[in-house]
Amino acid sequence: MKMDSKVLHRPCETNEMERSVDRWRADFPLLREMVHGKPLVYLDNAATTQKPLSVIEAEASFYLHTNANVHRGVHALSQDATDQYEAARNKVQQFINAASSDEIVFVRGTTEAINLVAQSYARPRLSEHDNIIISAMEHHSNIVPWQMVCAQTGAELRVVPVNDAGELDIEMFARLVGPNTRLVAITHLSNALGTITPVQRIVEMAHAHDVPVLLDGAQAISHLGVDVRTLNCDFYAFSGHKIFGPTGIGVLYGKATLLDAMPPYQVGGDMIRSVTFGETAYNDLPYKFEAGTPNIAGAIGLGAALDYVSAIGIPAIAAHEQELLSYATGLAANITGLKIIGTARDKASILSFTLDGVHPHDIGTILDHDGIAIRAGHHCAMPVMQRFGIAGTARASFSLYNTRAEVDALMAGLAKVQGMFQR
Repeated sequence: MKMDSKVLHRPCETNEMERSVDRWRADFPLLREMVHGKPLVYLDNAATTQKPLSVIEAEASFYLHTNANVHRGVHALSQDATDQYEAARNKVQQFINAASSDEIVFVRGTTEAINLVAQSYARPRLSEHDNIIISAMEHHSNIVPWQMVCAQTGAELRVVPVNDAGELDIEMFARLVGPNTRLVAITHLSNALGTITPVQRIVEMAHAHDVPVLLDGAQAISHLGVDVRTLNCDFYAFSGHKIFGPTGIGVLYGKATLLDAMPPYQVGGDMIRSVTFGETAYNDLPYKFEAGTPNIAGAIGLGAALDYVSAIGIPAIAAHEQELLSYATGLAANITGLKIIGTARDKASILSFTLDGVHPHDIGTILDHDGIAIRAGHHCAMPVMQRFGIAGTARASFSLYNTRAEVDALMAGLAKVQGMFQR
């Protein structure tokens, strides 16, 4: 998506979108809360999204009417729980267009998914002559696991730089990937900058060297249409709570041939086919990666969240969010002393910025007293901050239920911040 601060809409289009957003907002009970006596303006969606009533009810219904463990029981509750749990897996498969539900592994979130690939796929294949490639705009969760396996194996961690706009240096990537590269792990959408990475091109370039690619989709999953077969990525990781689902549930997609060849990441419980004191045989995909009792209610809630998003449609969500980002970017550009961090040509949903003479934490604290929730700090992306020579940013991140009026409230709040610090 191209940023354009001069987006124009015909009145009927604007009014229709406003009516849609009003309907969407009504589905989210928490948006009706008051904070410090002020109506909540929730602009911290990159950290976690709010939950529609359908997701809340799906989780509550499981505990009220079905609560039982999955896969192990012959009684009615266990069979019903299993059916709902596996139905959620099928919904994930359809949502990202995986070839089979066997390629969908439930995990606690993006972080666990990446750690699983690091320890189960990468570590057994790495030696001191090999390398893994990441980018300079990764979340810590897509840095530290690779640092760890490199320390364990002697492999090299290579980092693709970004330019002053926060865009990946694709020419440098081409120079870094080579015969000793064993994996590329790249964010699909930067949580700190909003940059949309050219992942299709990266996958093609990596595959030309027979190098598999993992995409960190934690941010992208609720803003961009994700089709893993069109992307042809080898692994894709995302978290439920970033797409209106519960916390503590996430997904690792992996091509079946790769998952089949990987040893289990954790052992015990339902990932076992048979056990003797002499040997253990592991379960089929995807269960060999799901040790112990899973987050059954979380998976069901995630399925409900994907149903919700599918009913609206990612194109409608993305168009609304892009309009908000363009509107906010245009207003922010008129604030003296405000600098936007992350001005990529292709970006989505995130406005990160600094304000001269004001620490991001002070910005966040003052806005909070007016009921405006943003994120302030390094956003678990310290190397990004180091790249731009700053300690942190204030970050407003938009979702389907945000409005122009909320952007106006943010800008009025920033004017208030400036007034307080210019006294």
